[in-house]
Amino acid sequence: MFFFNRNTIQHPGENVPYEEQVLNLKEKIQNAEAIVLGAGSGLSTAAGFTYSGERFQKYFFDFAKKYPIQDMYSGGFFPFESPEEFWAWWSRNIYFNRYIDIHSDVYGNLKKIVEGKDYFVLTTNVDHQFQKAGFEKERLFYTQGDFGLFQSTRPTVAKTYDNREIVEKMLEAQGFVRDDAGIFQLPEDKKLKMSIPTELIPICPDDGLPMTMNLRIDETFVEDAGWKMAAKRYQDFLHSHSRKHVLYWELGVGMNTPVIIKFPFWRYTEENPNAYYACLNLGEAGCSENIVERSICLNADIAKVLRDLLKKDLK
Repeated sequence: MFFFNRNTIQHPGENVPYEEQVLNLKEKIQNAEAIVLGAGSGLSTAAGFTYSGERFQKYFFDFAKKYPIQDMYSGGFFPFESPEEFWAWWSRNIYFNRYIDIHSDVYGNLKKIVEGKDYFVLTTNVDHQFQKAGFEKERLFYTQGDFGLFQSTRPTVAKTYDNREIVEKMLEAQGFVRDDAGIFQLPEDKKLKMSIPTELIPICPDDGLPMTMNLRIDETFVEDAGWKMAAKRYQDFLHSHSRKHVLYWELGVGMNTPVIIKFPFWRYTEENPNAYYACLNLGEAGCSENIVERSICLNADIAKVLRDLLKKDLK
């Protein structure tokens, strides 16, 4: 049994020069027989998918004016006045955090770093950025769902449904316009509707009930056939490498849901004397005291570290 005391978090390397830490991490990556990547929201934040500030004000300025909502995450739990308003909010949230590209090298650089290695990715992110960057689908496990999928609110069958077409219809109904590349943008006058037509409210084709996002927020979360296959591939990968030289590399994982990535990575490292743990997280880099001698905890900007890992010589 793995026990953890929050008061015993260690921060190895906090007094070690940055360049030395990055070189150490680079060596562990190169020498690992396998790499298990654990990606949290901090990775996408580093890539530019911020849920507050400028992006929030750009796409949700009208909601922010009407309601006491300050960011996209908290807005997802707000009790809107109607289903039509609810889906106006969520269609924007889904589209601008799932279907558009942000000019960032974060995910692309991470892919270059693990290229040619035996790797697997476990992520709580629901924004599809790994696949958009070219990571192999068979090496990914989106454990918390996908912004690109809908499910029934009370599912009688474990099925999910692609949502891009209906989401784009919702945006168009609110007044968003496509640019020359086909990407939805704000209209020039920035006048938007904060609701969608009732007929666009998504209904499950199998049970006739209203649909919702395929996000793990309660016991109704649908683990469809694709989810179950990904879960099995992940468990098979862990089992087949359980005694090898494995690097459990965590990127941008905080303490909101540590039982999904962080605590298991600590336990896997502790149980395998050949394993090593790396934590890359600006402001929250730490590890269990039981693995402090086999850990790198880099309290630094993810985007910068990934760029530096690709350099031949650090300066």
